[in-house]
Amino acid sequence: MKVLVVGANGQIGQHVVKQLQSSDEHTVRAMVRKEEQAEELKKKGIDAVIANLEGNKKSIVKAAKGCEAVVFTAGSGGKTGPDKTLLVDLDGAVKTIEAAEEAGVDRYVMVSALQANNRENWNEKIRHYYVAKHYADRMLQASNLNYTIVRPGGLLNEPGTGKVNISENMEERGAVPRQDVASTVVAALPEENTYKRAFDLISGDKTIAESLKNL
Repeated sequence: MKVLVVGANGQIGQHVVKQLQSSDEHTVRAMVRKEEQAEELKKKGIDAVIANLEGNKKSIVKAAKGCEAVVFTAGSGGKTGPDKTLLVDLDGAVKTIEAAEEAGVDRYVMVSALQANNRENWNEKIRHYYVAKHYADRMLQASNLNYTIVRPGGLLNEPGTGKVNISENMEERGAVPRQDVASTVVAALPEENTYKRAFDLISGDKTIAESLKNL
């Protein structure tokens, strides 16, 4: 499966790109904002394209052409204001959903946030972030795409364990290494049990493959 990774230079995106590049099942196209980012990826033998989530949707459609799946891992980051969050995490995500449909891409995996579907459990300090994730997810669910929405808990930079806890409605808070989020995204791509499904993700005691099959 040829996969367009949106947000390929981000912390989760870099893990996704690396795993797809080393996979026997997939090939990767990395979407980044800057020429220098694309050049660095090309030096590693990675197909890289330039498109800006705040720019013209046509460039995203062009980037998605010829791909069979889109993985959305982009985000404005914690150092930007609510305006950027809306432009990237919400409108940017919706642009990629529309672009995937226009480019004839069927499969779409979204990296969201733990309990983004449940307003009662949002963190008040970053409510704007949850609003963006919530409505981007809803737009994806209303699309014609074969989607999976992965809602990870607190993101850690420590090495992944390969063991997770997955639930469509997680009752507990928790964290998960970014590497395990990426591994879950990559494993979900061909896993039919995740089609048209959304789930929360934290560290746990079951393998990623087992967790996805038992979702």
